[in-house]
Amino acid sequence: MTAALVRAAGDLAREMARLDLRGRIRLVEDRIPGRLVFTTSLGIEDQALTHALALSKGRTEIVTLDTGRLFPETYDVWTETEAAYGIRIRAYAPERIAEEDFVAREGINGFRHSVAARQACCGFRKVEPLGRALDGAAAWFTGLRAGQSANRADTPLAEADEGRGLIKVNPLADWTRADVDAFVRDNFIPYNTLHDRGFPSIGCAPCTRAVKIGEDERAGRWWWEQESKKECGLHLHRPEGDVAPGQEAAAFEEPAGAATAREHRRELV
Repeated sequence: MTAALVRAAGDLAREMARLDLRGRIRLVEDRIPGRLVFTTSLGIEDQALTHALALSKGRTEIVTLDTGRLFPETYDVWTETEAAYGIRIRAYAPERIAEEDFVAREGINGFRHSVAARQACCGFRKVEPLGRALDGAAAWFTGLRAGQSANRADTPLAEADEGRGLIKVNPLADWTRADVDAFVRDNFIPYNTLHDRGFPSIGCAPCTRAVKIGEDERAGRWWWEQESKKECGLHLHRPEGDVAPGQEAAAFEEPAGAATAREHRRELV
C-alpha cells in the first residue's frame, strides 16, 4: 500500500504542475475516491484555497482546528468567510481533559517553559484534533507553500502521508507570497487583518508575533525556539533540534510591539 500511495502521489503532483488552482482541485476530486478534507488555519493561503473550493462546489470538506487560543481577528475572518461563501467550516476542538490537565500542570502559558511543554500543547490543541478531522480521509488538502520557510522548501504539490495512509495535497506549493496576495486582492477574498500588521503567518495568539524586517514568513511562530523547531507537528519534513542557548523565553514573554508590526506592514487592498 505504501509504495502504491507514493506512486499515486508522484503521478498526481506531476499532473497538477501544468494546471491552475481550480484545475488542480478538479483533478484531485476526480482522481481520488473517498473522503477529501481541507484543514484551514484561516490564514491568507488557506483563504485563497477556501475561495477556490467554495466556488468549485465539489466534495471536499472544509474544516478547522479551533485551538481555543486563536486571535480575535481569526474568529472574525472565520465568521466573514462563512457569510461570504454560504458555508459552514466545521471546528475540531481540543479534548477537554487533556487541556485541563496541561493548564493545571504547566500553567496557562506553560508551553514557553520547555520544548517538550510546547510540543505537548500543540499535541492536544492541534495534532490530536487533526487526527479526528482526517479520520477515514483519502486525501488532505493544505495551504502549504515552499516559500514559507526553510523547513517547507521541499514541499511538493502532492505527497504520500504514509503515517496517516493518505495523499497530502498542497495546491499552492509552487505559489509565491506575491501570487497569493494578488489572488486574494483580485478576487475580493476575506482575509485576516493581522496580515496588514506584519503577521504573514498566524497561529495561536500567545505563540505568534509580527515578523521583523528580513525575517522569513514563519519567523514569528514560536519565536523563542530555533528555526528547526518551527512546526507544531502537523507538517513535519525534517528532524527537530533543541532550543538554542539564549533563546529560552521568560514564562510570560510578550510578542513584538505594534511598532514592529507597522514597520513591516503589508498592504493587500
